[in-house]
Amino acid sequence: MAKTENRIIITFACTTCSERVYTSSKNKRNDARRLEINKYCPRCRTHHLFRETK
Repeated sequence: MAKTENRIIITFACTTCSERVYTSSKNKRNDARRLEINKYCPRCRTHHLFRETK
């Protein structure tokens, strides 16, 4: 069984309206920088850039 102590749960916030809709997990050792993903924002009703928040 693999150890999961390096993986953390992160949330993504929309860059225009700051709504937090999406969650994911990442490995802190492999991905030290903040992730950025294009996703659909239900408040804005368009696709926008979502950034990882603390």
